[in-house]
Amino acid sequence: MSTPAATMVSPLQIGPHTVQPPVVLAPMAGITNAPFRTLCRGFAEGDGWGPGGRPPGAGSGGKGLFVSEMITTRALVERNEKTMQLIHFDATEKPRSIQLYGVDPATVGKAVRMIAEEGLADHIDLNFGCPVPKVTRKGGGSALPYKRNLLRAILREAVSGAGDLPVTMKMRKGIDDDHITYLDAGRIAVEEGVTAIALHGRTAAQHYGGTADWDAIARLKEHVPEIPVLGNGDIWSAEDAVRMVRETGCDGVVVGRGCLGRPWLFSDLVAAFEGRTDDSARPTLRAVADVMVRHATLLGEWIGDEARGVIDFRKHVAWYLKGFAVGSEMRKRLAITSSLAELSDGLAELDLDQAWPLGADGPRGRTSGNNRVVLPDGWLKDPYDCAGISEDAELDTSGG
Repeated sequence: MSTPAATMVSPLQIGPHTVQPPVVLAPMAGITNAPFRTLCRGFAEGDGWGPGGRPPGAGSGGKGLFVSEMITTRALVERNEKTMQLIHFDATEKPRSIQLYGVDPATVGKAVRMIAEEGLADHIDLNFGCPVPKVTRKGGGSALPYKRNLLRAILREAVSGAGDLPVTMKMRKGIDDDHITYLDAGRIAVEEGVTAIALHGRTAAQHYGGTADWDAIARLKEHVPEIPVLGNGDIWSAEDAVRMVRETGCDGVVVGRGCLGRPWLFSDLVAAFEGRTDDSARPTLRAVADVMVRHATLLGEWIGDEARGVIDFRKHVAWYLKGFAVGSEMRKRLAITSSLAELSDGLAELDLDQAWPLGADGPRGRTSGNNRVVLPDGWLKDPYDCAGISEDAELDTSGG
């Protein structure tokens, strides 16, 4: 892993919130809950490797923006129990950022007004980028911007209902190479008062396969110079983030899969954008193991049950251990642990003095591509007609 060259980039302004350096944790279903955000913020603010993993300082803020996992507007309006837990923020999280998913303008409007009136968050992001079938088959996520009038109606309801809260949006290039939407969507966003746009340089059909099109991020920046544009896709290291800003002219970066099993990436990102080029994290397996136990502990405290926290942590094990010399049987054993003691004991049997391995960075998480996008019947017939979309199309659970 090479050391990134320093680059100077202006602070990102999201309404009244100044984000410097302009680094954003992407919402990821089942991942970016409060415990994971706590870990990432700790590393961004320089406390991540501290004794016991000290939590970020209260009210410090500014060292990046950390967004919740996807919250469904219908579930929020109905005050679904799981959803209400997902929107819980630690007292030290400032600003508090919620990402909303919805397809019905009226329901989105209700959800945004609820957030604003009850002071549930300081920033609202709208999801128009999710490519998973259960979302796109309802006309949501990355399918929605194809319906230009529907997109406009949702953005108008959200911005008007948000009051003083800034509203941003995250989107993809389009549905597939024959149905590209990001330039039209960007212009609509500007016209409706959206504060900033994040673009994942892939279509819905690509899911997470192939290579992200950074040129599209540059074109969007040229197309909507009035507001900040953030780039997303294939940022696996601080070097990638610096290169994206230099090559595209974007105003900041959004990091998703690159921080899976690597919450300390935010330490690298902050160092690179602040000009500290020799300050990248190269943890030993011992340090990684400490973070793993801390992550599982935080999940148990958040859920209120140690065993459930460790079980939820299982999905992270392979990401944390990528590149290290850990046998397949031990990997399997660690991935089925059910208590902190069992997890700690298993990790203690490893060669914890292993140095950071070559090739440990690179793609993690989902990598499938060239998928058929599941859409509502007749969705592509008319890019403007949005008849038939109602609150019945809303998902009733949050978190993806």
